[in-house]
Amino acid sequence: MGSPLPPRHHLPVSGRAFLAGLLALGLTLPAAPVFAQAAAPVAPLSPPAGGPEALPAPPTGKPLQPDLAPSARHAAQGPASVADLAAGLLDAVVNISTSQNVKNDDDTPTPKVPEGSPFQDFFDEFFNGQGGDNNAGRKVESLGSGFVIDPTGFIVTNNHVIEGADDIEINFANGSKLKAKLVGRDTKTDLALLKVEPRKPLTAVPFGDSRRMRIGDWVMAIGNPFGLGGSVTIGIVSARGRNINAGPYDNFIQTDAAINRGNSGGPLFNMYGEVIGINTAIISPSGGSIGIGFSVPTELAQNVVQQLKEFGETRRGWLGVRIQPVTDDIAESLKMDTPRGALVAGIVDNGPIKNGEIKPGDVVVKFAGEDIDEMRDLPRIVAESPVGKAVDVVLFRDGKEMTVKVTLGRLEDSEPEADDAKAAPGADEPDEGEGTEREGTDQAEPPAAELPAADSVLGMKLAGLTPESRKRFSVVDTVEGVLITDVAAQSAAADRRLQPGDVIVEIGQEGMKTPEDVVARIEELKASGRRNALMMVANKAGELRFVTLRIE
Repeated sequence: MGSPLPPRHHLPVSGRAFLAGLLALGLTLPAAPVFAQAAAPVAPLSPPAGGPEALPAPPTGKPLQPDLAPSARHAAQGPASVADLAAGLLDAVVNISTSQNVKNDDDTPTPKVPEGSPFQDFFDEFFNGQGGDNNAGRKVESLGSGFVIDPTGFIVTNNHVIEGADDIEINFANGSKLKAKLVGRDTKTDLALLKVEPRKPLTAVPFGDSRRMRIGDWVMAIGNPFGLGGSVTIGIVSARGRNINAGPYDNFIQTDAAINRGNSGGPLFNMYGEVIGINTAIISPSGGSIGIGFSVPTELAQNVVQQLKEFGETRRGWLGVRIQPVTDDIAESLKMDTPRGALVAGIVDNGPIKNGEIKPGDVVVKFAGEDIDEMRDLPRIVAESPVGKAVDVVLFRDGKEMTVKVTLGRLEDSEPEADDAKAAPGADEPDEGEGTEREGTDQAEPPAAELPAADSVLGMKLAGLTPESRKRFSVVDTVEGVLITDVAAQSAAADRRLQPGDVIVEIGQEGMKTPEDVVARIEELKASGRRNALMMVANKAGELRFVTLRIE
């Protein structure tokens, strides 16, 4: 009748019944696969005694396991569905279509064809905007996403979605469209606030607290990828506090929820339907999602959006200090247990610090009750603080912590970003803004014979500041200290990018006036067991920074 079957006990009961039905119809089966230890052949099965009417009934379409409890059936079908959550949020997420008139700089004249030529329409369409009266420009269109935060028509998106747009149109999930006007935008956080005038209240979504999100929490992204329409993706929080060098206040949430082109400005939800991030950037060689997306957290965005809504602009706090990272060597020099905080490298003239509350060499370890773990935490926290508010600042000074009170000014757009947000060149960073070409090394360097041998230390040759040396090295009159006239190659000073014309202002928080002061202070630190020396150094223009030099 056919090939032998495997042993009966290898088949489930339902399988044996099915085979019996096949045999009753005179059908044969393919040979069983051969294994290393094949089972012995058995006699073929006999047809069922009842004839064809004894065959199993055809499937009814009912669940294969109807006796399972609902919870067990749900578990067997996969994770819990987010359909109900998404259904309540889709109407609040919008597509943003923008257009911009771009000037056409191509002066090439449009080719002329005879009037009535069969190719006239083709030429007119192909060369539209390339000459004659059409040379005024062309229209560029783009798509992005946004979400409604107020039923009266306020919509949040990314600044780069609407930047330079002449016309902004909001497309809603129900197919309706409304023109939008720009309320305000913030380039530093890449956020923008739009306003439409709806005939009836819109579906809005609330902000949640992004600070409560933990790595591994589920999140949902809704947007308009590639202009295809509303799209929902889910993932988890992959990381927090990411710095991608997009701006001075980077503190992104990283997620593996798919974010593609067109998702910019769309919301990132928690599982309670609250917005905890605004999707802003992705890392991708192809332009599509590879599972690395970044969202502006609401702990930063909410304050910006509220200021845009209230004032049409941002009003950030300003401390007026120049800062740099606290490295391991700097922490050791200051007798700190661990590297933390932001090292104050300088005080901005005419800034909020008027009475010496904060001094160069202080380390800000807490601001307005929030810990400063890294240097980049301080600019963000200061910016989020109200203008004109007196806040407590905890400093590490002279080996101990102390608290001072400072009233914040307002950070204007014209203020240099370096005041609070950009680090002063540090001990471990290239000093790219201060003449790394070592200008004046060959022409302005005084002869080595003019300096006593004792005034050469840690690879540096030193001299006092005089009117002649100031002029020779172009050092401004406001700088006081000991002049560096030469730096030996492959020395500790060269490793820290010190150069002729720099001035040593302090070593170990003690002021330096003569080369002998520098030599004596270095010897003192060696005798006390210090492995490095913390120096405050000014460049020719008087800008201060801290560097550490190994003295072992």
